Amino acid sequence: MLIEYQKIQELTLEYQTLIEEFENDPVETSQSTRSPSGKAFVMISVTEPVKMGTGVQSYISYRVITKSNMTEFEGPEKIVIRRYSDFEWLHDKLAEKYKGIFIPPLPEKSAVEKFRFSAEFIEMRRQGLDVFINRIASHPVLRKSEDLRTFLLEEEERMERIRSIEAGIFSKKSSDIFQMFKDVQSKVSDVVLGKEKPVEESDPEYEKLKTYIFELENHLAETQKQAFRLVKRHRELGQSLADFGKAMKLLGACEGESLGKAFSELGSKGEILSLKLQKEAYNLLMNFEEPLKDYVQAVQSIKATMVDRANAFRQHCELAETTKLKEINLDKLRLMHSERAREAEIDFKESKAESEEATKRFEAIINTMNEELARFQEQKTADLGLAFHEFAKGQAKLAHDVADAWRGVLPKLEAL
Repeated sequence: MLIEYQKIQELTLEYQTLIEEFENDPVETSQSTRSPSGKAFVMISVTEPVKMGTGVQSYISYRVITKSNMTEFEGPEKIVIRRYSDFEWLHDKLAEKYKGIFIPPLPEKSAVEKFRFSAEFIEMRRQGLDVFINRIASHPVLRKSEDLRTFLLEEEERMERIRSIEAGIFSKKSSDIFQMFKDVQSKVSDVVLGKEKPVEESDPEYEKLKTYIFELENHLAETQKQAFRLVKRHRELGQSLADFGKAMKLLGACEGESLGKAFSELGSKGEILSLKLQKEAYNLLMNFEEPLKDYVQAVQSIKATMVDRANAFRQHCELAETTKLKEINLDKLRLMHSERAREAEIDFKESKAESEEATKRFEAIINTMNEELARFQEQKTADLGLAFHEFAKGQAKLAHDVADAWRGVLPKLEAL
């Protein structure tokens, strides 16, 4: 037991050193962007999750409270009721309209039906939705979106109507949907079989960026996996200490007075530490594992933007090539003094205009991505710095509490 106590003391000192290092270089919380600063501000809270409906039709609704002094938000405070699918609508609308911008990720859905309405999952989702909507509201471009205003201000019936009207894919005929999937499958097969070579950028800096993003995704996913194991380990140890405490109390009840009291106190300490471990497991889940998972999903948003960039580049190249061929054809017709030259000239000019527009779209995505990457890195440093700070602080406090608890029973046990 003395050896274990020494280990705990060493662990406490190590974590205390980490805390001091973090406090010497403080990290600002990402929530600071939600405080009123300057003349204009907007603060949004996702609160009060409530289960609605029954059976397979049941869902969770949230009160979304917006406080702002900006005229476009129609007053100092607005409260609306929203469900997860409303947040999905906003995410998809922004992703469709703002190419090049990293749209904040939504919290993931529960893959297991029985956990969908657990208190822990509901709170994780509420917290994730709160982070999602406030990231949008703090973004210099997305905060001006008409879709964000619709989401924050429209009444529930109107919001439901808008979503129903815009659910375009569900209005297609079944034969159209089947053909769409058939076309996608054919396209994928062509690429896999080498029949179609995708056009890709060869910019060295962009290649470095892609390598970094894929490596970041892998490392974040691995760290999140280990964080999950830490949470699980804390819960298992907490349950073991609770069981140990009960067993020690029962053992103490059948022993003599002095030995029985010592065993009973040891059992009580085990139960107290069990509660502390369970509490720290919850803190780890909400303030450490969840932020890591959020950034794994954030990298997915970056990859989606990279797909948009690749599509824009391919369109830029294809239209440039088409325009070049039409120009060659026009020159030939002019040399031949063909009557078709006039028609070909109009066609060439239209193609050239489309090509120039495609080039502008591609260059706009590049510029936007560069700005977004700078914002992403800054936000990631702040958010993950805070997450690791809270992790180290929580572990230091837990180790200190564990050491104090066991140290308190040592004199009585040694006296025996």
